[in-house]
Amino acid sequence: MPLKGLQVIELSGLAPGPLCGKFLRDYGADVILVHKMSDGSLSNFDVVSNGKKSIAIDLKSVNGSHVFRRLVTFADILIEPFRKGVMEKLGFSPHVLMTDNPKLIYARLSGYGQQGHFSSMAGHDINYLSMTGLLSMYGWRGKHPIPPSNFSEFAGGSLICFSGILLALLERNKTGKGQVIDSNIVEGLSYLGSWLIKSQKMLFANTRGTNILDGGSHFYDTYETKDGKFMAVGAIEPKFYDELLSKLNLSYEEVPQDDFENGRRIFTEKFKEKTRDEWCKVFDQSDACVTPVLTVTEAAQHKHNVDRKTFTRNDDGTVTPARAPRLSVCIQSDEIMPPASYCADTITILQEIGYSNEEIKKLNDDGVIKINGSCKL
Repeated sequence: MPLKGLQVIELSGLAPGPLCGKFLRDYGADVILVHKMSDGSLSNFDVVSNGKKSIAIDLKSVNGSHVFRRLVTFADILIEPFRKGVMEKLGFSPHVLMTDNPKLIYARLSGYGQQGHFSSMAGHDINYLSMTGLLSMYGWRGKHPIPPSNFSEFAGGSLICFSGILLALLERNKTGKGQVIDSNIVEGLSYLGSWLIKSQKMLFANTRGTNILDGGSHFYDTYETKDGKFMAVGAIEPKFYDELLSKLNLSYEEVPQDDFENGRRIFTEKFKEKTRDEWCKVFDQSDACVTPVLTVTEAAQHKHNVDRKTFTRNDDGTVTPARAPRLSVCIQSDEIMPPASYCADTITILQEIGYSNEEIKKLNDDGVIKINGSCKL
């Protein structure tokens, strides 16, 4: 695995930070998830903790601060998901931790960044997206803007931060020095939205919901089938639109590509003539750009995804996406690692960085760390 041997410290948080840690773990890095002492219930919501180790430390205590700083001296990467100033208040600023460990890559993953008017303000996915200008482009005509479900934090946050970490690792290979990554969701989303923003005058010039790619056109939309399911249509180019009409037994004269309203009415009636499975047979491997709208369960069972092993199935029947992208010299395992168990690895982690059993017991007795009840010294 390309990241094997790298040691990552991930401070517990919601959504973007844990997914960034997952990306690193999936490609071979060892990830230690540092929980707060009160994080036990929160850890149940971290559904991307598979394969990570867990330790609980009271970061606000003097001895807890010493434990954390000692832990970071052995790390290559730190992921911290807090607002501006939180790490500084705890005594863990980049200056402090990178003085201890000059090779440390200190990844700061926040909503608004480390500087700026909103840098100390709380926010969520919808807020970050609204600040990029992109939210104004999503939604039906005559309706209020509608955000996509939480993908903004993961794309603009997790993925961009992961990319920054990889770039910093490349730079460290040249210089031997770590650096601070100021990765924030607003800027990450804006950058990912470069194509949309640059194409606004060409493809999104009209009122929201009336353009080619936002549900305004009949050839880029979803249609209900006879059995109440849906097909997705994306026949933008003329040659693909011609193929679509051929499969629907319609002519261009009946449905010219620039007649959005009439086209939608005809397509709506046409797709209700067959079930989704029947339409799948009609459009199977055609260039009409028509595909079924699948549930997650159905997606894991679809022939294409089965052929590609795009998903794996957990013991409880739930679905997990496979790693992406695939590397030709990187062997990908279908093994699903168990999720991190809250503070289950506290003893092992501290032993690995030089603490004796007596020291660990005292830290636990003093409330500096927490040891899982099933673990014994």
